[in-house]
Amino acid sequence: MNANFQSWLGDQIQTLKDQNLYKVPKILESPAGGRVRMNGKEVVNLSSNNYLGLANHPKVRQAALEAIEKWGVGAGAVRWIGGTMSIHEELEERIAKFKNVESVLVFTGGFTANSGCIPAVVSDKDVIISDELNHASIIDGVRLSPAKYKKSEGYVFPHKDMEALEKILQNTQNFQKRMIITDGVFSMDGDIAPLPAIVELAEKYDAFVMVDDAHASGVLGKNGAGTTSHFNLYGRVDIQLGTLSKALGVIGGYIAGSAKLKDWLINRGRPYLFSTAHPPVVAAALIAAIDIMETDPEPMNRLWANTKWWKDALNEAGFDTMGSETPITPVYVGDEGAAQEMERALWEEGVYALSIVFPTVGRGKARIRTMPSAAHTQEDLEFALNAFKKVRDKLGIRA
Repeated sequence: MNANFQSWLGDQIQTLKDQNLYKVPKILESPAGGRVRMNGKEVVNLSSNNYLGLANHPKVRQAALEAIEKWGVGAGAVRWIGGTMSIHEELEERIAKFKNVESVLVFTGGFTANSGCIPAVVSDKDVIISDELNHASIIDGVRLSPAKYKKSEGYVFPHKDMEALEKILQNTQNFQKRMIITDGVFSMDGDIAPLPAIVELAEKYDAFVMVDDAHASGVLGKNGAGTTSHFNLYGRVDIQLGTLSKALGVIGGYIAGSAKLKDWLINRGRPYLFSTAHPPVVAAALIAAIDIMETDPEPMNRLWANTKWWKDALNEAGFDTMGSETPITPVYVGDEGAAQEMERALWEEGVYALSIVFPTVGRGKARIRTMPSAAHTQEDLEFALNAFKKVRDKLGIRA
């Protein structure tokens, strides 16, 4: 191995440690749930995206087992050269019906759905207009595109600032196409995009809208259909991204929209073209998860009941939850070192709640991000609340 390269890596890692930005992942040793075993210790898990508790649901597990017997464990090819099985098509049809759109194309992940879709639908004659707090997968997808997009050139608007968005739309009318991109639910703050206002501005100025519903899928809208459903904007959002790895409990992502959009992405969405298809067990498990979401309201009701209790309890105890509107509940700390110290102290108390620091959020805006779910019991949440209060008082942390 090259000594200079290895030395450079060591220096970069040490810099992260010096800046309190270094992370080592904990290892999950049990099925995903409200209480789990990690690194040999039982903890309340407040850092999971398993919103509805479907990752270990009996019906989802049974569907997966049956699919292995019927289909085997792999598709054997990328989708366009023989890896598309009828169960993949069934999954896409079910999601399209669930989202109330013409067509859906499934990708291996939400990140690859963004990096596959965004560059494919714009050219060097176009501009992408983006909320400044959009997820990293949106940002990377935008960077891969040939369109204009840079903040320094005036194409990124302050978070949820509709006046700023309108000014950008007014100043970009010379472009062939204008694409407005936003998260539906912002993953670090837990707030909801003002999608009705965005859509109205897009229609006024002849732009089109893409919304990333990764954290709205299974959380907002009818049966968890997302922000377009939540705001009753059916037929007015051109591109919807959804995830299959959070509320649905499995893995993958998808792009929902028109039949023409699907046809184009089949031919030009590079991660779709060059990635092996999902194992059929994934598709079967996801179909079962959709069945549950459509027929059993209890998981979603429990998610929101737990969310309300958790937010109310934290706020009453004096924690700053940063105006979150969804199960994503940040607890503001500010200093990166203090946030990492709080994460370690919570772990010692039996709570796994991850600190979020730069570059995921801005410098000096560190927080502990918590995620109540349908899998948590009242006892789990009460235990976690007591741990938060104990750690805060022990460390003397004040927002």
